[in-house]
Amino acid sequence: MRAAIAAADVGDEQRGLDPTTNALQERVAELLGFPAAVFLPSGTMCNEIALRLHARPGGDELLLDRTAHPVNSEAGGPAQVSGLMTRTLDGDGGVFTSDQLEAALRPVGNRYMPRSRVVSVEQTSNLGGGRVWPLETVREVLAVARRHGLRAHLDGARLMNAVVASGVSAPDYAGGFDTAWLDFTKGLGAPVGAVLAGSRELIDEAWRWKQMLGGAFRQSGIVAAGCLYALDHNVLRLADDHAHARMLAEGLAALSGVRLDPALVETNIVIFEVDDAPALVRRVADRVELQAFGPQRVRAVTHLDVSRADIELALEAFAAELG
Repeated sequence: MRAAIAAADVGDEQRGLDPTTNALQERVAELLGFPAAVFLPSGTMCNEIALRLHARPGGDELLLDRTAHPVNSEAGGPAQVSGLMTRTLDGDGGVFTSDQLEAALRPVGNRYMPRSRVVSVEQTSNLGGGRVWPLETVREVLAVARRHGLRAHLDGARLMNAVVASGVSAPDYAGGFDTAWLDFTKGLGAPVGAVLAGSRELIDEAWRWKQMLGGAFRQSGIVAAGCLYALDHNVLRLADDHAHARMLAEGLAALSGVRLDPALVETNIVIFEVDDAPALVRRVADRVELQAFGPQRVRAVTHLDVSRADIELALEAFAAELG
């Protein structure tokens, strides 16, 4: 990947003259089944620009799971950037149902309430433990959205993990959404970048917001090249990350004081509970990188820099601390 970055053919992205960036945008648009796409610095910017494209002035509301990234990790962006209220749904592992969406929709024409406007699906669910949205559930949610005139957005932060784990194609997962994006800085291993796809009209407007929010580049091919390399070399190997996550989950579940059902680990994220999550994270920090989410929940993520041997070492560290 570093060699591809060093050898990248570059030009002025803002003028449409960076051939590597153009190639990446075209490839992702085709991969997801959309007419056009735009390269952005981060997945957060993909979410925020997409939501801004769908929001209207005057009290629109965003519906999504309570664990979703825009609610928990984007610094209140939907409210600040798009003026959107948020209505969170209590899904199972980050996956809500069409019935839950239907029940949460606001009555049409009620001047006292916000207007239901856009629904967002996070594939896979991060704080839900890397759970994969089943294609049938996605389609049922989209059917409700269409029936009620909602816009639909696919947060594809770990979309290729879902593709590899389920065998469902990327265009099948993305089909029916108004916007969708693919991240390259997680399991795919690139240093920078995500690509937002949609209609040509929406992507033309996304370029305007990219400029406004400071996301435009010059010679962006040096980072787009890493993303192209990731598509060529790092997709199928996501299955290794999933296998390592299952190995970690099974080992953790055997330890005293760990609360975890390994059967719920579908991709590369393992979320488990202990009595004191911050303390455990501190005690193993010199050997294992973890994140504490609240007083009892811990998140561990496997990726291309984590080997089977690393999982074994991590489990030894946990055993020494937990017994």
